[in-house]
Formats: sequence, structure tokens, C-alpha cells
Amino acid sequence: MTTDQSFISLFTNASLLVKMVMLLLLAASIVSWTFIFQRWQLFASASRAMNAFENTFWSGIELSKLYQKYSGERHGEVSGTESIFLAGFKEFVRLRKQSGNQAAAVMEGAQRAMRVAMAREVERLETHLPFLATVGSVSPYIGLFGTVWGIMNSLRSLGSVQQATLSMVAPGISEALVATAIGLFAAIPAVVAYNRYSNRLQGLVNRYEAFLEEFTSILHRQAYAKPAVGGFTEGYDNSHEIDE
Repeated sequence: MTTDQSFISLFTNASLLVKMVMLLLLAASIVSWTFIFQRWQLFASASRAMNAFENTFWSGIELSKLYQKYSGERHGEVSGTESIFLAGFKEFVRLRKQSGNQAAAVMEGAQRAMRVAMAREVERLETHLPFLATVGSVSPYIGLFGTVWGIMNSLRSLGSVQQATLSMVAPGISEALVATAIGLFAAIPAVVAYNRYSNRLQGLVNRYEAFLEEFTSILHRQAYAKPAVGGFTEGYDNSHEIDE
């Protein structure tokens, strides 16, 4: 008998409740692996996008030209550091165009916009991580519940026989232990992936915060510098109109 046939036999001979436990754990495992691969692609894409944007940002390009590049060519597709930059720069220019706004108020509005953009990006990256944490922590207990139930049924069947032997309870116990094995199979990858992606998320958040502070410093110098003709300091492309 092959391994697959043995597993199928153990599953088909198990009680209804143990079968439901096995199916639930298998479904949780399939969904977990789906989220694991999705998160892997998302974090890899976020890291590449951040590196590419930071290389462009620190290349010496004017802020208005950088805004035009990412707001025009990739409108609706920006994320990560790009979305933080676009939100902060747009709010900064919008508030600075309004007469009567002090530099402190302009900076406060720009920082608020960047914080909101960063919070949205972190929320996007955190999607499905709680599910992986739940599967990793709960699956072993669900599998153990199925095992206990199966062993309990096997021992209960001994009450109707005169002489109990190991061969009478071994099949039932084996069927019950499969539930624990499936629970561990679902839990271990989920725990490893959750820890791995949580660390990567924290690393990305640290880089987002570092960029936010560096960009805030640049905007701060612009806000408190003497305006040139048109209301912008040197380094801005005054021909670019930013819609509010």
C-alpha cells in the first residue's frame, strides 16, 4: 500500500468530526500557502519600487519634475515611498499657494498628508498577516482536538469487547493522530512566514519613516526660504501646475 493510499484510508475510516477537522486544516493550509506566495511577491515588489524611487529622488532631479513623472505616468498605481512623496509634495504646494498660510501650517499639512499615505501603505502590506498568525497559533490545537476525539472513540469501542488488544485500537489511534499531523503541517509554514514577513514589514516601515523625515527636512528648508518670483523657491519648476 502506498503512502497516498494509506492516508486516504486513514481519512475515510475516521469519524465524521475528525474528517471535518482534517478538511478544515487542509483548507487553512491551502489558503495560507496562497497568502504566503502573494505576500512574497508584494514585499519583493515594494522593495524594488522603493530602491528605484530613492535612486531617482537622490539623483538631483527637481521635485516638480519628479512629481510630474510619478503622478502623470503612473497615476493610480503608485505605492510605498512614491505615494508618500506625492501626497506630501502636492499638499505642500497646495497650501503654499494659498495666501495667508504660515510656513508652520504648510509643514503641518504636508506632514499630515505623508503620514496618512504611509499608514495606508502599511495597512496594505499588513493584509493577510493576521490570518497567517491565526493559522499558526490555532491549527495545532484544532488538530489536537481531532486527535483527542478520535482516541476517545477508539477507547470507547473497547467497552463492548471481552478482551482488548492493541490491534483493535491501533487503527483508530492512527486515524486520530493524522489530525495532529495536518495541524502541524498547516501551522509551521504559517508561523515561519508570519515572522519573516513581519520583519520585512518593519524594515520597510523604518525606511518609509526615514524617507518621510528626510523629505520633511527638504520641504522645511523650502517653506522657510525666501520665495522667488511666482511664490516658489529656487529648484521648483514653476511652469508645473498642481491641481488641488
